[in-house]
Amino acid sequence: MTTSTETDVFPSELDLARAEFQRELLAGGLLIKTDVDGLYGRSGVFEDIIDGIDRVVVAAGPGSSATRLRFPPVFPRTSFERTDYIASFPNLTGAINTFTGSNLDHAQLLSDRASGESWDRYLRPTETMLVSAACHPAYAQYSGVLPEGGVLLDIYGFCFRHEPAIDPARMQAFRMHEFVTIGDAHAAAAHRETWIRRGLGVLDELGLEATPVIANDPFFGRAGRMLAANQREENLKTELVVRLYGDHDEGTAIVSSNNHLDHFGQTFGITTSDGEVAHSSCVGFGMERIALALLRTHGLKVSGWPAEIRGRMGL
Repeated sequence: MTTSTETDVFPSELDLARAEFQRELLAGGLLIKTDVDGLYGRSGVFEDIIDGIDRVVVAAGPGSSATRLRFPPVFPRTSFERTDYIASFPNLTGAINTFTGSNLDHAQLLSDRASGESWDRYLRPTETMLVSAACHPAYAQYSGVLPEGGVLLDIYGFCFRHEPAIDPARMQAFRMHEFVTIGDAHAAAAHRETWIRRGLGVLDELGLEATPVIANDPFFGRAGRMLAANQREENLKTELVVRLYGDHDEGTAIVSSNNHLDHFGQTFGITTSDGEVAHSSCVGFGMERIALALLRTHGLKVSGWPAEIRGRMGL
């Protein structure tokens, strides 16, 4: 049993471990510090690691049977609204605002800026939002009736979630490589289950010890607790976690396999060729988190990593 004293000490030990890992990454030039917690530049070496991870992910993927889609890190507000993300994760959302005022408004903005006052009030919402999950921009493309057998998608891109933190594994801007299916309920469930096994295989090839854990999303508010409980009870989300900080934490999710049921089918008006509301599921590989797990496991010098792992990654 954990004593109250241990409970009090435990979080500080974890925070110290996270801060030390961040310091090591910055000192080694792998990440580049900015003035915002959780927002980093990446070195060439770090990007080489990301590219190497992606080679292994792609090799395990569906290949030419999937439609490759790449979206910018912003997408239309109309599509964002239909994901219903704002209802579940308002605290993670990123909206894009810009200046649309007159010359007088601009002069007032500059005056406030010069005097050190906030000038945000002169900005207005645009028709674009930051992408929170790599698959989100795709669903609007499939509104209507799906082809027989549904669709299988390969999506890769930057995502944003407003979670400022010292922990390098909790970045505000990060990349996800996702494989998504949109079709009937059986296809969605099978896709999720298949990718739990495949995801573990990818991580094993990279020399990472991962554990599958039934999980839930961090839904916001009191209603969110019910959503989270239902998600766990129905076994809709499984995360593959690694222990970045040893005994100090319960693990960091680096791959996530999710069954959305008919959520996106309903909100985007997607139906199967049989006329049923489409179901969807996805597996998402957190590229930066996998890179951090590799650095934590094999060391900060890529040249010292096991030769077979560097070979698989093409490093």
